[in-house]
Amino acid sequence: MAADFPTVVVSSGEPAGIGPDLCLMMAQHGWRSRVVVVGDIDLLQSRSDQIGISTTLTPIDSVDQSVDHVPGSLQVLHTPLNAECIASSLNPANSEYVLRVLRQCAQLCMNRSADAMVTAPVHKGIINDAGHAFSGHTELLAELTGTPLPVMLLCADSLRVALVTTHLPLSQVSAAITPQRLTRTLHVLRTGLIQQFGLSQPRISVCGLNPHAGEGGHLGREEIEIIEPTLAQLRSQRGWVLHGPLPADTLFTPRHLNECDAVLAMYHDQGLPTLKYAGFGSAVNVTLGLPIIRTSVDHGTALDLAATGRCDGGSMEVAMRLAIDCAAEQAAGS
Repeated sequence: MAADFPTVVVSSGEPAGIGPDLCLMMAQHGWRSRVVVVGDIDLLQSRSDQIGISTTLTPIDSVDQSVDHVPGSLQVLHTPLNAECIASSLNPANSEYVLRVLRQCAQLCMNRSADAMVTAPVHKGIINDAGHAFSGHTELLAELTGTPLPVMLLCADSLRVALVTTHLPLSQVSAAITPQRLTRTLHVLRTGLIQQFGLSQPRISVCGLNPHAGEGGHLGREEIEIIEPTLAQLRSQRGWVLHGPLPADTLFTPRHLNECDAVLAMYHDQGLPTLKYAGFGSAVNVTLGLPIIRTSVDHGTALDLAATGRCDGGSMEVAMRLAIDCAAEQAAGS
């Protein structure tokens, strides 16, 4: 690892999507980091020509060869495509390439050659169509790192929203919310807020599962039987600052948000619509609980925008900035 600036590796994402475009756009900015993109250097050069962003691409054989980032340049750890790539046209033959890039980035972080990884968007459908069981970055990185319970945290400026359950059908959410899962999720969230965000005593507001947080049991009993007792136990035994459970439609208002550092939602579409409305295009996804730092854009592959030069690089820029900040914060606390 660099003794001065952190080293960040970037996975270039679905080659037919906007991932390569985002990497080239990101390269134009100044970063207090060593930046290495893992991907096909010929694809990046072709995309650079297509969108008219002049970028000096430098192949390196090892992250150890990387130097501090220079705007307008990009260091590339070349990983060849499996098949020809045409912008906007998905090719299942390249799904193994996408997974290989992700594994390579994760391994570089796990062996401490890199301090953090940033992921460009991938296309879940084409990866599964190619015969690979894939539900998302979070689950794959958890498998690669042996992490039993990763926690998805999305950030938009000062708003941070984490999830107890992620990519789960709504019909299965209630059964998945157990005292054990809620306790472990809160532990991972709180630890991440301390280690990566520098908050010494994080304040966490917790959503109820049901409308009106169950309305005293009239609209569901999960709050009474699971959520309230778990929060009370963690407050009394560990001294954690936990508010709730609160109705989600009340919690996501300025008065309540000003009183917390993060919100814990029970399921995906309870917490993320508000966050994405507040910061779409400038929000970032952080995976907590991993032994590595990982951030990501908050959007998909936008196939129709690939190679057009019209995609918005805001989320990638925020993801890079947060990865660098988290790496610096973790290094300072270690």
